[in-house]
Amino acid sequence: MSAITKVAIIGASGYTGLELLRLIFCHPKAEVVAITSRANAGKKVTEIFPRFEGHPGTDICFIEPDMETVQASGAELAFLALPHGTAAPFAKDLLARGLKVIDLSADFRLDDPEVYADFYDHPHPAPELLDEAVFGLPEVYQEEIKSARLVASPGCYPTSIMLPLLPLLKEGLIEHDSITVSSMSGVSGAGRKADLSLIFAEVNESVRSYGLPRHRHLSEIEQELGKAAGEKVTISFVPHLIPVTAGICTTTFAKLSADFSKVSEALETAYANSPFVRLRGAGVSPDTKHVTGTNYLDIGWHHDPRTGRLILQSTEDNLGKGAAGQAIQSFNLMLGNSETEGLQNL
Repeated sequence: MSAITKVAIIGASGYTGLELLRLIFCHPKAEVVAITSRANAGKKVTEIFPRFEGHPGTDICFIEPDMETVQASGAELAFLALPHGTAAPFAKDLLARGLKVIDLSADFRLDDPEVYADFYDHPHPAPELLDEAVFGLPEVYQEEIKSARLVASPGCYPTSIMLPLLPLLKEGLIEHDSITVSSMSGVSGAGRKADLSLIFAEVNESVRSYGLPRHRHLSEIEQELGKAAGEKVTISFVPHLIPVTAGICTTTFAKLSADFSKVSEALETAYANSPFVRLRGAGVSPDTKHVTGTNYLDIGWHHDPRTGRLILQSTEDNLGKGAAGQAIQSFNLMLGNSETEGLQNL
């Protein structure tokens, strides 16, 4: 591959697609050569997203999602910013045409097609690709991502939950059956769509839970937690919608099975060389305002001696480290770039 990688974005009209465009247009080693959107085909990107007017490389039009046309554009890698269930056929076609693929949907995150069918209510559309797909969490699967053709980028909630927990489960510091999680997310996490429940008057000055009792993201969360623990892990997870545009704040409770000091040691060892995980320390509660617009995930941890519980907290931008930023992180690894290329924006 050349020093400058030609990139296609399939489904670029949503919030994640917009953030992908922002990051790729500014990336020194990427060139956008194809952007698809059925609703906006034929229109200039700057017509739909005026914020890009005048920036180099943004004088490009949306096209129909025809993969032959995408291939003809010279694209070497494609990002799929599509709903679950619709991404897999595109991935299959693009891989057959010789492109690498980073999928931001849930279609390739799960190892077991039966688990996918159970949580997503339809058969997996391309089960033959599941063994090849690499779970796109760079802090855990860096080497696998480097050699991958197909990367399944994790969801926003799972990233905020898994990164604090994985090192602790791996070291046996918490009781597996004691994990409960409460997360809060900005409204952009629900996607860019017309939905009465998401309009300003319905969301403003209100907080509500949703996706109970079995949010779909539990499937990939429990899969990866189980790998770290070496056995099946089942957790309770309650997500909440809060009246902000972007940002996730996750609080996780678990019963300690070791000394509290071991928590700091495990996290510091796990993330000593992870540029986008910032350990805020024991007794610190991270704030979403310090991560929105970035690819950073901040972690703080507390000990409640009355109950013997560990309280883990993490914050991230659901469109950044929870989606587009993390996908760019994998892109860098796949193409041999510095992992931080194009992502160290403040």
